[in-house]
Amino acid sequence: MFANFWDIVWFFFWSFAFIAYLMVLFSIVADIFRDHTLNGGAKAVWLIFLIFVPFLTALVYLIARGPDMARRQEERAQQVQAYTDDYVRSVASSASPSAEIAKAKELLDSGSITAAEFEALKAKALK
Repeated sequence: MFANFWDIVWFFFWSFAFIAYLMVLFSIVADIFRDHTLNGGAKAVWLIFLIFVPFLTALVYLIARGPDMARRQEERAQQVQAYTDDYVRSVASSASPSAEIAKAKELLDSGSITAAEFEALKAKALK
Protein backbone atom coordinates (compact mmCIF):
# COMPACT_ATOMS: atom_id res chain seq x y z
CA MET A 1 0.00 0.00 0.00
CA PHE A 2 2.75 2.46 0.95
CA ALA A 3 5.83 2.64 -1.24
CA ASN A 4 7.95 4.76 1.09
CA PHE A 5 7.95 6.94 4.18
CA TRP A 6 6.56 10.01 2.42
CA ASP A 7 3.51 8.08 1.26
CA ILE A 8 2.73 7.44 4.92
CA VAL A 9 3.24 11.12 5.78
CA TRP A 10 0.91 12.20 2.97
CA PHE A 11 -1.66 9.61 4.02
CA PHE A 12 -1.71 10.98 7.58
CA PHE A 13 -1.78 14.58 6.36
CA TRP A 14 -4.78 14.00 4.10
CA SER A 15 -6.51 11.93 6.77
CA PHE A 16 -6.10 14.81 9.22
CA ALA A 17 -7.32 17.34 6.63
CA PHE A 18 -10.37 15.21 5.82
CA ILE A 19 -11.32 14.76 9.50
CA ALA A 20 -10.86 18.50 10.13
CA TYR A 21 -13.06 19.25 7.11
CA LEU A 22 -15.77 16.91 8.40
CA MET A 23 -15.65 18.60 11.79
CA VAL A 24 -16.15 21.99 10.12
CA LEU A 25 -19.10 20.64 8.13
CA PHE A 26 -20.72 19.16 11.24
CA SER A 27 -20.20 22.45 13.10
CA ILE A 28 -21.83 24.37 10.29
CA VAL A 29 -24.81 22.00 10.11
CA ALA A 30 -25.26 22.22 13.89
CA ASP A 31 -25.07 26.02 13.71
CA ILE A 32 -27.64 26.14 10.92
CA PHE A 33 -30.13 24.22 13.05
CA ARG A 34 -29.22 26.18 16.21
CA ASP A 35 -29.81 29.57 14.55
CA HIS A 36 -33.35 30.70 15.31
CA THR A 37 -33.10 33.78 13.08
CA LEU A 38 -32.96 31.68 9.90
CA ASN A 39 -36.28 30.48 8.56
CA GLY A 40 -36.77 26.95 7.26
CA GLY A 41 -36.23 27.88 3.63
CA ALA A 42 -32.89 29.53 4.29
CA LYS A 43 -31.79 26.51 6.33
CA ALA A 44 -32.79 24.21 3.46
CA VAL A 45 -30.85 26.32 0.93
CA TRP A 46 -27.70 26.28 3.10
CA LEU A 47 -27.98 22.49 3.50
CA ILE A 48 -28.56 21.90 -0.22
CA PHE A 49 -25.52 23.98 -1.08
CA LEU A 50 -23.50 22.15 1.59
CA ILE A 51 -24.41 18.85 -0.05
CA PHE A 52 -23.71 19.83 -3.67
CA VAL A 53 -20.88 22.40 -3.29
CA PRO A 54 -19.56 21.63 0.18
CA PHE A 55 -16.11 23.26 0.20
CA LEU A 56 -17.19 26.57 -1.34
CA THR A 57 -20.36 26.72 0.75
CA ALA A 58 -18.44 26.03 3.96
CA LEU A 59 -15.99 28.79 3.10
CA VAL A 60 -18.77 31.27 2.31
CA TYR A 61 -20.69 30.31 5.46
CA LEU A 62 -17.64 30.77 7.69
CA ILE A 63 -16.87 34.16 6.14
CA ALA A 64 -20.45 35.45 6.09
CA ARG A 65 -21.80 33.98 9.32
CA GLY A 66 -18.66 33.11 11.30
CA PRO A 67 -18.94 35.88 13.92
CA ASP A 68 -22.59 35.01 14.58
CA MET A 69 -21.63 31.34 14.72
CA ALA A 70 -19.08 32.11 17.44
CA ARG A 71 -21.60 34.25 19.34
CA ARG A 72 -24.23 31.49 19.28
CA GLN A 73 -21.66 28.96 20.47
CA GLU A 74 -20.64 31.27 23.32
CA GLU A 75 -24.27 31.85 24.32
CA ARG A 76 -24.87 28.10 24.33
CA ALA A 77 -21.80 27.52 26.51
CA GLN A 78 -23.02 30.20 28.94
CA GLN A 79 -26.47 28.57 29.10
CA VAL A 80 -24.96 25.19 29.83
CA GLN A 81 -22.75 26.73 32.53
CA ALA A 82 -25.77 28.48 34.08
CA TYR A 83 -27.79 25.24 34.08
CA THR A 84 -24.87 23.40 35.66
CA ASP A 85 -24.43 26.08 38.32
CA ASP A 86 -28.16 26.03 39.13
CA TYR A 87 -28.10 22.24 39.44
CA VAL A 88 -25.06 22.29 41.72
CA ARG A 89 -26.67 24.94 43.91
CA SER A 90 -29.89 22.93 44.09
CA VAL A 91 -28.17 19.74 45.28
CA ALA A 92 -25.51 21.34 47.47
CA SER A 93 -26.23 21.78 51.12
CA SER A 94 -25.96 25.48 51.77
CA ALA A 95 -27.84 25.50 55.05
CA SER A 96 -26.48 27.59 57.87
CA PRO A 97 -25.06 25.86 60.96
CA SER A 98 -28.09 26.91 63.00
CA ALA A 99 -30.46 25.35 60.44
CA GLU A 100 -28.46 22.11 60.48
CA ILE A 101 -28.54 22.04 64.28
CA ALA A 102 -32.30 22.71 64.24
CA LYS A 103 -32.79 19.84 61.79
CA ALA A 104 -30.68 17.56 63.99
CA LYS A 105 -32.74 18.65 67.04
CA GLU A 106 -35.93 17.69 65.20
CA LEU A 107 -34.44 14.27 64.49
CA LEU A 108 -33.46 13.93 68.15
CA ASP A 109 -36.95 14.93 69.32
CA SER A 110 -38.57 12.46 66.93
CA GLY A 111 -36.31 9.69 68.21
CA SER A 112 -34.57 9.08 64.87
CA ILE A 113 -31.13 9.74 66.33
CA THR A 114 -29.57 9.39 69.78
CA ALA A 115 -28.20 12.18 71.95
CA ALA A 116 -24.63 11.16 71.02
CA GLU A 117 -25.46 11.38 67.31
CA PHE A 118 -27.07 14.77 67.92
CA GLU A 119 -23.89 16.03 69.62
CA ALA A 120 -21.78 14.71 66.71
CA LEU A 121 -24.01 16.48 64.16
CA LYS A 122 -23.92 19.66 66.23
CA ALA A 123 -20.12 19.56 66.44
CA LYS A 124 -19.89 18.95 62.67
CA ALA A 125 -22.22 21.87 61.93
CA LEU A 126 -20.21 24.21 64.13
CA LYS A 127 -16.89 23.41 62.43
